[in-house]
Amino acid sequence: MSRALHPASMIKVLLCCCTGILYCAGTSAASTPIAPGIDVIFGVFLPDLQPDGNSILIRGPDGLIVIDTGRHVQHTQKIINFAQQANLPIRAVINSHWHLDHIGGDAQIRSLYPGVQIYASDALKGAIGGFLLRYGKYLVDEIQSSPDDPKAQAWRDELAIIDTASSALPTELITKTAPFIIAGRELVLHLEAYSVTAGDVWVFDPATRVVAAGDLVTLPVPFLDTACPEHWKTALKNLADADFKILIPGHGVPMHRREFARYRRAYENLVECAASAKSKEQCADGWVHDVGNLLGDDERTNAKSMLVSYMDTSLRGDPKRIARLCGA
Repeated sequence: MSRALHPASMIKVLLCCCTGILYCAGTSAASTPIAPGIDVIFGVFLPDLQPDGNSILIRGPDGLIVIDTGRHVQHTQKIINFAQQANLPIRAVINSHWHLDHIGGDAQIRSLYPGVQIYASDALKGAIGGFLLRYGKYLVDEIQSSPDDPKAQAWRDELAIIDTASSALPTELITKTAPFIIAGRELVLHLEAYSVTAGDVWVFDPATRVVAAGDLVTLPVPFLDTACPEHWKTALKNLADADFKILIPGHGVPMHRREFARYRRAYENLVECAASAKSKEQCADGWVHDVGNLLGDDERTNAKSMLVSYMDTSLRGDPKRIARLCGA
């Protein structure tokens, strides 16, 4: 019987994934300007805790637009502090996808800004009754079996986020790629079906030619836990067709077109390698070679280890599970 990747595997992968990313260990600046009217709060990684995704803050004439709200209270508080210091109300949140490190702060923001609009696909609804339900049961079992474990509080924090996941359900459902006027600013919201999740939203800002890609682009590796590898290739092509100057990934630092092109080639080569007779170690080595200096020297070992795991669970995993993640 096929089933989704066990949540424990996702925990281990995500705990490994951010140990080497630039900015992931923390940054002294609460936010970083990327383009006029656009700032990023980079996700941070703390020992024995799950990571936060990057949050993008876009100023509109009528207030602030937030793309992804992180996971931990401390990360989301940086978003709130930014809004208060800029004297801008948070008018809208755009959820790129339903992973907890991108929607975990929605409830905190909605408690302060009850009128905030949530733009997202409908994929979270399925996740609440599927992956997140299984993940929650796993966490409860871990807490009950090991209540004195040093990680028990982090497990409880995860459960609290799952309990508030419904706060991230959309008030403005994204069903297709289309332009929107949000907080007085024109943005184009693109919908990708069955890529990283069942519904991923990436955002193009015509005024600055900045793209917020969500987890369609991540370093040190693509996070394949809930992904359809083949459809992800199509999503990357759609990103490449956008007339962007700067791409902000879901994890990692911004890229120009040349760096993104390298990332895309590396991803396509990885999927091709997975379909070949090459060993999983050879495919992992190929990824590290292909992305080149997008990885720091201290990231390469982690990247190889993660991709070897993904070869077993995602790229060469249960065909029925992969077909389901691809919408079959």
